[in-house]
Amino acid sequence: MKLFIGYATSEGQTRKIARHIADRVVDAGHAVELAPLADAADVDLTRFDGAVLGGSLHAGQYQKVLSEFAADHVTALAAMPTLFLSVSLAAAGHDAEDWRALDKILADFQDATGWVPGQVAQVAGAYMPSEYDVFRRFVMRRIIAAKDPEADLDWDHEYTDWDGLDALVDGWVETLGS
Repeated sequence: MKLFIGYATSEGQTRKIARHIADRVVDAGHAVELAPLADAADVDLTRFDGAVLGGSLHAGQYQKVLSEFAADHVTALAAMPTLFLSVSLAAAGHDAEDWRALDKILADFQDATGWVPGQVAQVAGAYMPSEYDVFRRFVMRRIIAAKDPEADLDWDHEYTDWDGLDALVDGWVETLGS
């Protein structure tokens, strides 16, 4: 089986997640093409048995390159099994309002691109003050302080549940073989 894994990232956590998934799928004996979506506009998705797309949320939106890729490749994506990884800090929490907002953002993304992923996973991202400019660091510190009062606001912190992500990907890949 050959899979396309494409991602859009702002601070690098979605890239890290995509690479982790690619390694896991290759270790399971499958072929993978891993690409930042900014470099994949002309990829021929018909060469693949399935696709994983990932992007991160910032200020209620995914990266423009993710939206453009999904819209430009909607026909090919609709014709194959797909997994969409929506990476955000909101996915690290249990606040019902945050989860409703994630659902709304996903619905808006689907309306804008025309692509309805076969499976969607909300994946917890990372707090990366070492990667933020002054303004973003200020905003993110306030968000993290409210969401995770125990967090050290001066240090990077990963919220990604790697074991949960592995189980999700393994289950999705298993459905492709059946």
